[in-house]
Amino acid sequence: MESLEGILERITYYSSETSYMVGRLSRQDEGSVTFTGYFPLLHEGENLSIKGEWKVHPRYGRQFQVSEWESVNPTTIKGLERFLSSGLIKGVGVHTANLLIKRFGLETLEIMEQAPQRLLEVSGIGAKKAALIHQSYQQHKEIKEVMLFLQNYNISPSLAVRLFRHYGPRTLPLLRENPYLLAEEVYGMGFITADKIARKLGLPFNSPQRVQAAISYLLSAAAGDGHVYLPVEEISKKVMNLLYNQGAAAGKDSFHQELSGQEVSPELVISQLEELERRKRIVRENGPLGEEIVYSTPFFFAEKGCAEKLLSLIRKQLVLFQSEEEGDLQEVLLQEKLSLAPEQVEAIKGACRNGVMVITGGPGTGKTTTIRMLIKLFQRFHLKVMLAAPTGRAAKRMSEASGVEAKTVHRLLEYTYQEGEGFRFQKDEENTLSAQVIIVDEVSMMDLILFYNLLKAVPRGCRLILVGDVDQLPSVGAGNVLRDILSSEVVPFVRLNSIFRQARESMIVVNAHLINSGKLPITNQKQKDFFFIREENPEKIARIIVDLCRERLPQFGSFDPMEEIQVLTPMRKTMVGVESLNRVLQDELNPKDRHKNEVVNGDTTFRLGDKVMQIRNNYEKEVFNGDIGYITNIDLEEGELVVSYADVLSAQDVVYDMGELDDLVLSYAISVHKSQGSEYPVVIMPVVTQHYILLQRNLLYTGITRAKRMVVLIGTTKALAIAVGNNKVEKRYSNLSQRLKDISI
Repeated sequence: MESLEGILERITYYSSETSYMVGRLSRQDEGSVTFTGYFPLLHEGENLSIKGEWKVHPRYGRQFQVSEWESVNPTTIKGLERFLSSGLIKGVGVHTANLLIKRFGLETLEIMEQAPQRLLEVSGIGAKKAALIHQSYQQHKEIKEVMLFLQNYNISPSLAVRLFRHYGPRTLPLLRENPYLLAEEVYGMGFITADKIARKLGLPFNSPQRVQAAISYLLSAAAGDGHVYLPVEEISKKVMNLLYNQGAAAGKDSFHQELSGQEVSPELVISQLEELERRKRIVRENGPLGEEIVYSTPFFFAEKGCAEKLLSLIRKQLVLFQSEEEGDLQEVLLQEKLSLAPEQVEAIKGACRNGVMVITGGPGTGKTTTIRMLIKLFQRFHLKVMLAAPTGRAAKRMSEASGVEAKTVHRLLEYTYQEGEGFRFQKDEENTLSAQVIIVDEVSMMDLILFYNLLKAVPRGCRLILVGDVDQLPSVGAGNVLRDILSSEVVPFVRLNSIFRQARESMIVVNAHLINSGKLPITNQKQKDFFFIREENPEKIARIIVDLCRERLPQFGSFDPMEEIQVLTPMRKTMVGVESLNRVLQDELNPKDRHKNEVVNGDTTFRLGDKVMQIRNNYEKEVFNGDIGYITNIDLEEGELVVSYADVLSAQDVVYDMGELDDLVLSYAISVHKSQGSEYPVVIMPVVTQHYILLQRNLLYTGITRAKRMVVLIGTTKALAIAVGNNKVEKRYSNLSQRLKDISI
């Protein structure tokens, strides 16, 4: 095995998913070499000692294939300068790096670690900055130790950083003690990653901890796919498949020999289900078809609680006016100069007479007008009305349309941090909302847990009005709340069907209803707003999308490519998927420029001016999954990136440090699921057979109804016909509908 040492001159390629890297190593007086291997996220300028052997790649030629490596302190002034200027150490950029090296030379890193008070000798460094540099360098060393440990398990460096942020110096001891515990507590760790570590640490193949962890993982993964529970029979099969597949992958040829005496049987799975039930981690009961089903405990109580709370609210008759006393409604309509469709009047009367009322309907059917009329009517009777929606963008639209303040459901329920308790809803059964009417829009987006927390905070005698489009995609989280409520036929509801004259002028609205009824959309009519470009080749489709964003649409309708045009696509992968389109759109709409700072996180480059999306709820920063903003500052000296979020309920600038960039993705193109609750002036959407698995009517319907002024579909008539014809709503294991029926009897 040969050894090489030098400076990481350039990272040619890096995959955050696999940790595979191709780089250039600059060796003093010996030129540069290309090396490959599996590494945590390194920074250009780091000094590396690598061991391995030379290989000849058929396409790329001679490369050094690394099997072992370590990061060592730079041994030259040039190497030290590159290392310190990389932005790795918070508080140290190019300028500060030069000052430090000028004062301390090759002793700089030693002083940063062991004598940070001496940093005050450098002009411009005060006590606060010296402490920041010392802390950042110490953390860098500790994180690197965690990364070096985890590299043996091909675990991504971003996850290593997340683990370290959660546990700090305790990370390695806890990993060695019980990796499955970390899988439950840290987002992104997961059973599969924990199992790699546990198996290498010698945990038996059929250990109870392993089986229990697999059950918890499968229930969690099912919730991520929208399921509230799983049948026991399905869990048993999936647990055994998961454990055997993982074992075979980890053990390879020795797996079957190692397995002797450690088999996983259905009886072992059942015994561990019983143990988890004894520890109140799960609940088992008979399902809607008589089969035995398993819930994670929070989902069981949420589903049961939703049914009970809804029935309690329904049974409370809240008559606002008698049928013969409808003068108030007529007077409000006269004041607003409005003529309502019969079903809108029915919805308003129902909301005035019932404790709970559901109003559903597609675009252009008057849901917003109905909400506005209800607010006017309730205000006339001096009732306190609160408005809410699941996302900031939906709440902002609700506010603009109604003229009354709307909040996100989380903000309405005062989801805040409490010392010793973490984040929790402050509004609940003990501290209910001070409202007499609560109107919630975009209910199709609400998952079971959030809906349950809302119901808990609704006071006795309060009206709850739920508004949404049941034909859109269901919530990203577990449950199918709106569809279940309607299918139970227990909760009073009205479906708005009439498309208003003004809405009929829009082919977006007309085509949404055509698609929803299983008919192909009408496209390419002159002076209209719905277009279909026929193209089969994915590479050409990608080029057309770029051309539309960069030139054709801005010239056609003066649409701003960054702020008014949104590309939606069903899948993440493929040439016209989210990831590929984001790369090409970034290159065209916000190209590399020496005047624009940029930072690399895994295989994504974030550049000043980029359009980005938050992909996880962060209650501390008050930014949420799906919020879109723009990078307004990248400070390499301080190791910070700033995103301005203007299109949310409370416009704000949010500061991220470089370890938090996993929460962001480029958003020139986003998935249709991520677009729920949003509106964009222009939507461009590829519809191709490569996305066959996701060519569904409700996905196409959801995508086109995000557009306000124009839709451009690009693809083939065949793919479009498949999507329109596929009305198979993806099955979700959810029992709210049946619970409502059972309790109401």
